[in-house]
Amino acid sequence: MERVFIVGYMGSGKTTVGRRLARSLSLQFIDLDAFIEGKYRKTVSQLFEERGEEGFRELERQTLREVAEFENVVISTGGGTPCFFDNMALMNRAGITVYLQTEPEELAHRLISSRTVRPLIAGKSKEELVSFVTEHLAQRESYYLTAAIVHRTEQRFRGKDMQLTVSQLGEKLKNRRKRDDA
Repeated sequence: MERVFIVGYMGSGKTTVGRRLARSLSLQFIDLDAFIEGKYRKTVSQLFEERGEEGFRELERQTLREVAEFENVVISTGGGTPCFFDNMALMNRAGITVYLQTEPEELAHRLISSRTVRPLIAGKSKEELVSFVTEHLAQRESYYLTAAIVHRTEQRFRGKDMQLTVSQLGEKLKNRRKRDDA
Protein backbone atom coordinates (compact mmCIF):
# COMPACT_ATOMS: atom_id res chain seq x y z
CA MET A 1 0.00 0.00 0.00
CA GLU A 2 1.37 3.37 -0.96
CA ARG A 3 0.14 6.97 -0.73
CA VAL A 4 2.16 9.94 -1.91
CA PHE A 5 0.91 13.51 -1.46
CA ILE A 6 2.45 16.25 -3.60
CA VAL A 7 2.28 19.73 -2.03
CA GLY A 8 3.60 23.14 -3.02
CA TYR A 9 2.69 26.57 -4.26
CA MET A 10 0.65 27.11 -7.42
CA GLY A 11 2.88 26.75 -10.44
CA SER A 12 5.33 24.41 -8.69
CA GLY A 13 4.34 21.51 -10.95
CA LYS A 14 2.31 19.40 -8.53
CA THR A 15 -0.10 18.03 -11.13
CA THR A 16 2.47 17.54 -13.89
CA VAL A 17 5.02 15.89 -11.59
CA GLY A 18 2.35 13.93 -9.73
CA ARG A 19 0.88 12.47 -12.90
CA ARG A 20 4.29 11.40 -14.24
CA LEU A 21 5.46 10.11 -10.87
CA ALA A 22 2.31 8.00 -10.55
CA ARG A 23 2.90 6.56 -14.00
CA SER A 24 6.54 5.75 -13.21
CA LEU A 25 5.54 4.02 -9.95
CA SER A 26 2.53 2.25 -11.50
CA LEU A 27 0.16 4.04 -9.13
CA GLN A 28 -3.16 5.77 -9.67
CA PHE A 29 -3.06 9.59 -9.91
CA ILE A 30 -5.56 11.98 -8.35
CA ASP A 31 -5.56 15.75 -8.64
CA LEU A 32 -7.48 16.88 -5.53
CA ASP A 33 -8.98 19.97 -7.19
CA ALA A 34 -10.17 17.91 -10.18
CA PHE A 35 -11.59 15.28 -7.80
CA ILE A 36 -13.51 18.01 -5.94
CA GLU A 37 -14.81 19.44 -9.22
CA GLY A 38 -15.99 16.01 -10.34
CA LYS A 39 -17.60 15.24 -7.01
CA TYR A 40 -19.50 18.54 -6.75
CA ARG A 41 -19.92 19.11 -10.51
CA LYS A 42 -18.65 22.68 -10.18
CA THR A 43 -15.30 24.35 -10.69
CA VAL A 44 -13.15 25.29 -7.73
CA SER A 45 -13.78 28.95 -8.64
CA GLN A 46 -17.56 28.38 -8.56
CA LEU A 47 -17.33 26.62 -5.20
CA PHE A 48 -15.20 29.48 -3.82
CA GLU A 49 -17.74 32.00 -5.13
CA GLU A 50 -20.77 30.14 -3.74
CA ARG A 51 -19.37 29.04 -0.38
CA GLY A 52 -16.58 31.51 0.27
CA GLU A 53 -13.08 30.39 1.16
CA GLU A 54 -14.14 28.91 4.51
CA GLY A 55 -16.85 26.79 2.88
CA PHE A 56 -14.53 25.64 0.13
CA ARG A 57 -11.77 24.74 2.59
CA GLU A 58 -14.23 22.56 4.52
CA LEU A 59 -15.18 20.69 1.31
CA GLU A 60 -11.49 20.35 0.51
CA ARG A 61 -10.82 18.96 3.99
CA GLN A 62 -13.61 16.38 3.71
CA THR A 63 -12.45 15.33 0.25
CA LEU A 64 -8.83 15.08 1.38
CA ARG A 65 -9.91 12.76 4.22
CA GLU A 66 -11.74 10.63 1.65
CA VAL A 67 -8.84 10.29 -0.81
CA ALA A 68 -6.37 9.77 2.05
CA GLU A 69 -8.01 6.35 2.44
CA PHE A 70 -7.25 5.33 -1.15
CA GLU A 71 -4.38 2.93 -1.68
CA ASN A 72 -1.59 2.91 -4.25
CA VAL A 73 -2.08 6.50 -5.27
CA VAL A 74 -0.23 9.76 -5.89
CA ILE A 75 -2.35 12.77 -4.92
CA SER A 76 -1.54 16.32 -5.98
CA THR A 77 -3.13 18.87 -3.66
CA GLY A 78 -4.17 22.46 -4.14
CA GLY A 79 -1.59 25.05 -3.10
CA GLY A 80 -3.60 25.99 -0.01
CA THR A 81 -4.62 22.48 1.06
CA PRO A 82 -1.72 21.93 3.52
CA CYS A 83 -2.33 25.32 5.18
CA PHE A 84 -5.78 24.69 6.65
CA PHE A 85 -7.11 22.60 9.51
CA ASP A 86 -4.90 19.59 10.25
CA ASN A 87 -4.54 18.72 6.55
CA MET A 88 -0.74 18.54 6.51
CA ALA A 89 -0.66 16.38 9.65
CA LEU A 90 -3.30 14.11 8.10
CA MET A 91 -1.24 13.70 4.91
CA ASN A 92 1.94 13.04 6.90
CA ARG A 93 0.15 10.30 8.86
CA ALA A 94 -1.56 8.76 5.82
CA GLY A 95 1.42 8.58 3.46
CA ILE A 96 4.60 10.24 2.29
CA THR A 97 4.42 13.96 1.59
CA VAL A 98 6.59 15.64 -1.05
CA TYR A 99 7.05 19.42 -1.20
CA LEU A 100 8.04 20.77 -4.61
CA GLN A 101 10.04 23.78 -3.43
CA THR A 102 10.46 26.52 -6.02
CA GLU A 103 11.84 30.06 -5.79
CA PRO A 104 9.24 32.87 -5.99
CA GLU A 105 10.81 34.36 -9.13
CA GLU A 106 10.57 31.01 -10.91
CA LEU A 107 6.98 30.54 -9.73
CA ALA A 108 6.09 34.00 -11.04
CA HIS A 109 7.75 33.14 -14.36
CA ARG A 110 5.69 29.94 -14.62
CA LEU A 111 2.47 31.68 -13.57
CA ILE A 112 2.71 34.81 -15.71
CA SER A 113 1.02 33.14 -18.68
CA SER A 114 -1.90 31.92 -16.55
CA ARG A 115 -2.54 35.03 -14.46
CA THR A 116 -5.97 35.54 -16.02
CA VAL A 117 -6.98 31.94 -15.26
CA ARG A 118 -6.05 31.87 -11.58
CA PRO A 119 -8.20 34.26 -9.53
CA LEU A 120 -5.52 35.05 -6.93
CA ILE A 121 -3.17 36.44 -9.56
CA ALA A 122 -5.52 37.75 -12.26
CA GLY A 123 -4.38 40.99 -13.84
CA LYS A 124 -1.11 41.35 -11.92
CA SER A 125 1.96 42.68 -13.73
CA LYS A 126 5.14 40.60 -13.60
CA GLU A 127 6.55 42.84 -10.83
CA GLU A 128 3.30 42.67 -8.84
CA LEU A 129 3.21 38.90 -9.34
CA VAL A 130 6.76 38.37 -8.03
CA SER A 131 5.95 40.48 -4.96
CA PHE A 132 2.63 38.70 -4.36
CA VAL A 133 4.13 35.22 -4.75
CA THR A 134 7.06 36.08 -2.45
CA GLU A 135 4.73 37.29 0.33
CA HIS A 136 2.12 34.54 -0.12
CA LEU A 137 4.71 31.76 -0.29
CA ALA A 138 6.32 33.08 2.91
CA GLN A 139 2.95 32.63 4.66
CA ARG A 140 2.54 29.06 3.41
CA GLU A 141 6.04 27.63 3.40
CA SER A 142 6.09 26.65 7.08
CA TYR A 143 3.31 24.16 6.29
CA TYR A 144 5.00 22.87 3.15
CA LEU A 145 8.30 22.36 4.96
CA THR A 146 6.73 19.75 7.26
CA ALA A 147 6.68 17.37 4.27
CA ALA A 148 8.70 14.18 4.58
CA ILE A 149 10.58 15.00 1.37
CA VAL A 150 11.51 18.47 0.17
CA HIS A 151 12.46 18.47 -3.51
CA ARG A 152 13.84 21.64 -4.99
CA THR A 153 12.82 22.52 -8.54
CA GLU A 154 15.04 25.03 -10.26
CA GLN A 155 13.75 25.68 -13.73
CA ARG A 156 10.78 25.34 -15.96
CA PHE A 157 9.91 21.68 -16.53
CA ARG A 158 10.59 20.38 -20.00
CA GLY A 159 11.37 16.92 -21.34
CA LYS A 160 14.61 15.79 -19.75
CA ASP A 161 14.20 18.13 -16.73
CA MET A 162 10.84 16.53 -15.97
CA GLN A 163 12.23 13.02 -16.42
CA LEU A 164 15.10 13.86 -14.08
CA THR A 165 12.74 15.30 -11.45
CA VAL A 166 10.51 12.21 -11.56
CA SER A 167 13.52 9.90 -11.39
CA GLN A 168 15.00 11.82 -8.43
CA LEU A 169 11.68 11.74 -6.60
CA GLY A 170 11.33 8.01 -7.25
CA GLU A 171 14.75 7.48 -5.64
CA LYS A 172 13.89 9.71 -2.67
CA LEU A 173 10.65 7.80 -2.13
CA LYS A 174 12.46 4.47 -2.32
CA ASN A 175 15.04 5.66 0.23
CA ARG A 176 12.30 7.01 2.49
CA ARG A 177 10.47 3.68 2.38
CA LYS A 178 13.69 1.83 3.29
CA ARG A 179 14.22 4.16 6.26
CA ASP A 180 10.60 3.74 7.40
CA ASP A 181 10.83 -0.05 7.11
CA ALA A 182 14.09 -0.27 9.08
